[in-house]
Amino acid sequence: MKALKFAKLDSDNRTIVQVGPVQIGGPKIAVMAGPCAVESREQLLLIASTLKSLGADMLRGGAFKPRTSPYSFRGLAEDGLKLLAEARELTGLPVVTEVMDARDVELVAGYADMLQIGSRNMQNFTLLHEVGTYRKPVLLKRGLSATLEEWLLAAEYILAAGNNQVVLCERGIRTFETWTRNTVDISAIPAVKELSHLPVILDPSHGTGRWKMVSPVAKAAVAAGADGLLIEVHPDPEYALSDGPQSLTPENFARLISELGPLAQAVGRTAGAQF
Repeated sequence: MKALKFAKLDSDNRTIVQVGPVQIGGPKIAVMAGPCAVESREQLLLIASTLKSLGADMLRGGAFKPRTSPYSFRGLAEDGLKLLAEARELTGLPVVTEVMDARDVELVAGYADMLQIGSRNMQNFTLLHEVGTYRKPVLLKRGLSATLEEWLLAAEYILAAGNNQVVLCERGIRTFETWTRNTVDISAIPAVKELSHLPVILDPSHGTGRWKMVSPVAKAAVAAGADGLLIEVHPDPEYALSDGPQSLTPENFARLISELGPLAQAVGRTAGAQF
């Protein structure tokens, strides 16, 4: 598999994706954090300002939410996008949010700094081509049952359309195990970095579905060479409208950030706020 275009490359011929002031694939591990879903202005601005103070590099939050049940909270749509843009203005944190439909790419790209393709849409080839025609960085999550080859070929759809700013996100795959939400494939991180020049990050929140497991799995990802982390943080997870059981409180996120620093240093990287 050969990428048609390359973004900025470092000395090891690896792509570095630029999202505003944030580099993904460089020496610093990019930490993207925020609520699973944008619920209200008060909720988002509070958590965004808190995350900024704790050392997060980017703000994540869903305005369009793919839910298994059509009766679950499915996001605030464009109102949610407007709130994400307001949070960016307040904190300076670049925003990553999911786009679910090719018809919505122009809308979401007008607000977001990075477009996320969720696991359910990893092989939505129309959507992949559409985000490829834009020059917004793309975060491509691995599908629930996708092989590494299928995942990388999905990325090729974006690259082939002309967008070379692609970041891959491992978020667990579906196996026979049911105690965790998914089975996190830590081995995918070094494997993909051998097979591809693209940066790869890990989502330990969706990967495990349990907040107590987010921190140890995030550390494992850093040790395995991940270029970033995508972590769900909510001011009050018990009352979250989406994925509360896997969301960290700000206090637990602060603890994780403090613990990532020494670990990142041990593998020649940095993480968190640099004072």
